[in-house]
Amino acid sequence: MIFQKPSADIALDKSEIEEPKVYEAPQADEVDTVVGPSVNVEGDFASEGNIIVKGSVSGSVHTSKHLLIEQGAKIMANVDAGSATISGTVKGNLRVKESLELTAGAIVLGDIKVKVLKVEAGALLQGKIVMKVPIKEMQLEDNKKSKKKGVGLKGEKGDQ
Repeated sequence: MIFQKPSADIALDKSEIEEPKVYEAPQADEVDTVVGPSVNVEGDFASEGNIIVKGSVSGSVHTSKHLLIEQGAKIMANVDAGSATISGTVKGNLRVKESLELTAGAIVLGDIKVKVLKVEAGALLQGKIVMKVPIKEMQLEDNKKSKKKGVGLKGEKGDQ
């Protein structure tokens, strides 16, 4: 045989590939706050734990952990979360630190800033999406660009 296809281990050095972090929805016993289906929250809503929304929230929503918006739930607020899964409706901007999943029933009317985004077929999205690049990678790229231009980090001429 003249040509032989290399094995996957040879073709791809697995040490260079980094899988994106995808967070699973928390189990029932890991949930700190539940907004029930008959509950309407108005105002700023903040928690440091996992949140499940089955009702409606107007104002703003903040959690450093996972936010789950179930089908039929409505959020008329800006959202700031560590990770999120949306099956309901969100009218507002979303800023998610790690991963965001939009299921088939999701409706998002607002801008999204996120590191990892998963969108299932059937989800509706109207807004701008910004996929965040880790700061370390941006700094390395900025350093490379500034060295090519002969400019240091503080805008001074570099010694070349």
